[in-house]
Amino acid sequence: MSVVSVSMPEELLDRIDEFAEEHGYTGRSEVFREASRNLLGEFEDKKLEDRDLMGVVTVVFDYETTSVEEKMMHLRHEHEDTVVSNFHSHVGGHHCMELFVLEGSLEEISTFVGKIRATKDTLTIDYSVVPVDDFGPLAEMN
Repeated sequence: MSVVSVSMPEELLDRIDEFAEEHGYTGRSEVFREASRNLLGEFEDKKLEDRDLMGVVTVVFDYETTSVEEKMMHLRHEHEDTVVSNFHSHVGGHHCMELFVLEGSLEEISTFVGKIRATKDTLTIDYSVVPVDDFGPLAEMN
């Protein structure tokens, strides 16, 4: 098995250690392996391929980190065919929240989420993806 070195803030490492202990993991490596498998498998759901999808992405960041807000603006414009709505709000004392509503293919949405995740200095990123071509009884109304 290969050994990998990863840089991260001490606070995050402490949280990972606590998580490992609380949930019965044998150590950090086991937590990172499971997290990596989950991350890589997120958009590999065959049931979502070739379907019209809607996604919601929420990003929280410190407003004093102006590069994040600028990056969000660039991504919104770069993916204007996928981003159908965007909402910005101030949260707490010095945080901002960006909420993106997306419509597109699995590839388009996963590309957008990947670029959001790659943005330096974000605090949290959360998202969900649902098919819009199958809403049960509502789909029959068309």
